[in-house]
Amino acid sequence: MANYILKELPGEMTEGRTVVYPKMQTYSLHDYEMVIRDMRVYANGIGEGIIRAVFDALTEAMTSWMPLGHTMKIDGLGVFSLSLGFDTSTASEKAVLQEQAFDEDADPKLKYRHVCIKGINFKPDPDLLKEMNRQATFDRVGVDVEVQEKSPYSRAERLAKAKAIIRSYSYMTLTDYAVATGQSKSAASRDLKQIVADPDSGIMTRGEHSHKIWVERK
Repeated sequence: MANYILKELPGEMTEGRTVVYPKMQTYSLHDYEMVIRDMRVYANGIGEGIIRAVFDALTEAMTSWMPLGHTMKIDGLGVFSLSLGFDTSTASEKAVLQEQAFDEDADPKLKYRHVCIKGINFKPDPDLLKEMNRQATFDRVGVDVEVQEKSPYSRAERLAKAKAIIRSYSYMTLTDYAVATGQSKSAASRDLKQIVADPDSGIMTRGEHSHKIWVERK
């Protein structure tokens, strides 16, 4: 039996509507060695060496084929596919992003020069979910619904922190703002959207998606 808690999203995240959702409580992480030992129970006597070899072969197959544009489907488990993004891990790429952010005449198609793999998407097999649901039972922990805390700072204080970051670094990222104001990235993003919409805030955006930054309004 697993446990869950009920959580409520803050009103500003749901336009005033009450949205409650269950969140599973996890108590441990089964690392690689424990997964190997667990699998031996269901592998009908297959040794750990063979199980490790299968995992190694799967990893090598994914590394070889997925970057070439292939997805991988494992019956009973699910489908793996790659998620791409623009690489900003190097100093040169970050410099290009900052420079282009202040260049009104720059061609947006030429802003970013290097695409990289950002992550791996996983879509579980429907039969896997059905089997898990057949075996699973969940018990609610606690009687109260947990509400995510709001930022401890007022709107004016959050705006002041944003301007201070921009003055120090010439621009601000979403992560910078979220950390400075004690908010989740999703809440910080909505907050910044309202700030930018206010012409008196003195802050505007440059770039798009994961490369969006906030700068001083000229």
